[in-house]
Amino acid sequence: MEWKHEWKALLVIVGIFLLAFYLPVGTPRFDNAVLEAFHLVKWYAREHVLLCLVPAFFIAGAIGVFVSQASVMKYLGARANKVLAYGVASVSGTILAVCSCTVLPLFAGIYRMGAGLGPATAFLYSGPAINVLAIVLTARILGLKLGVARAVGAIAFSVIIGLLMHFIFRKEEIAKATAQMAMPEPEVKRPLWQTAVYFATMVVILVFANWGKPVETTGLWFAIYSAKWIITSLAALLFAALLVIWFGIAWWKMAVTAIATAIIALLFPHEPLLPFSAAIIGFSASISPDQGEAGEWFASSWGFAKQILPLLLGGILVAGILLARPGQEGLIPSAWVSGLVGGNSLGANLFASVFGAFMYFATLTEVPILQGLIGSGMGQGPALALLLAGPALSLPSMLVIRSIMGTKKTVVFVVLVVVLSTLAGMLYGAIA
Repeated sequence: MEWKHEWKALLVIVGIFLLAFYLPVGTPRFDNAVLEAFHLVKWYAREHVLLCLVPAFFIAGAIGVFVSQASVMKYLGARANKVLAYGVASVSGTILAVCSCTVLPLFAGIYRMGAGLGPATAFLYSGPAINVLAIVLTARILGLKLGVARAVGAIAFSVIIGLLMHFIFRKEEIAKATAQMAMPEPEVKRPLWQTAVYFATMVVILVFANWGKPVETTGLWFAIYSAKWIITSLAALLFAALLVIWFGIAWWKMAVTAIATAIIALLFPHEPLLPFSAAIIGFSASISPDQGEAGEWFASSWGFAKQILPLLLGGILVAGILLARPGQEGLIPSAWVSGLVGGNSLGANLFASVFGAFMYFATLTEVPILQGLIGSGMGQGPALALLLAGPALSLPSMLVIRSIMGTKKTVVFVVLVVVLSTLAGMLYGAIA
């Protein structure tokens, strides 16, 4: 045996042994951090996997099966009109209002279908960052100026980051555009308006199933929140009808799923996840055996789930150990965070951007977290930096992005978000 070829394996074994040997089990901070990691994973599984990720997986799978590659390339491809491409990508966040993890299957879907790197990364940033409800909540709780700065910064960043990604990797984009020119026009199976209605129905289900409870108990936002499950149910019924009429799914399968879901909803009126889960199971059982495009749709969605979900849950475990849930303690003491984001220095803004980029924020949770940090002395500049970097990125999302577009592009994307957020925080802090 030639030991010179085995030294890497030896180093790995020795490293694992030393880690196990000195594992600080029994110390309060470490034990609490491990417990917090599992609390965070449990919370994520309950609040986001069924309502956010599963619909997103099906939408991503549908993009790969029902949306022609020519359509994606026409509006978002490397040769698409730049104003149209970046306009579509940046506006999407206003419609979707999803978190950094939920946007990942959708990003993977359009990127693999031929979307240009610039528009795709603009979409990746805008999905969680340009959230109308979150921006309104920011303005009402943290102040109008900060809310406006967040809105302007998020919209501008989505376009700037997309353009910079396109410029940095322009050689690859030119090659992609050249290859796309030679691709034949695929046959369209159904009219564009049918595809648009079909996707709009799925987006309505995704958005309203995840509609967060506003702070105030009056007004339009609360009225929508009160009716969220009624709206979701009506959209689901329309979705089932479209599957029968346009996609040839047996009507009795949809009827059985609808009846079972309704019965469970009546039996457990305060547990909306149960009927939602029943609907997903019934829907999956209806389309998975299909030998046509419906079965292909399920297979595509399942492929995204296999790739993304393990990375997300693993990343959330690591994030939970390091940073814990909001208001709790991980291995990194929260006092360190509060102490490093005061004032408007370069260090404070940079730390806020990096901290926001690695921490996982569910939709809307960044606002109460920032409220507490500002109360502890956080400067206005670092607050904006965290708002611009935090919702768009997280450690779990970075792991998934790397699996989709590679290490180099992921590093550049993360660095651009952090650097631009830092600069925007410093500028805002200077004039606020």
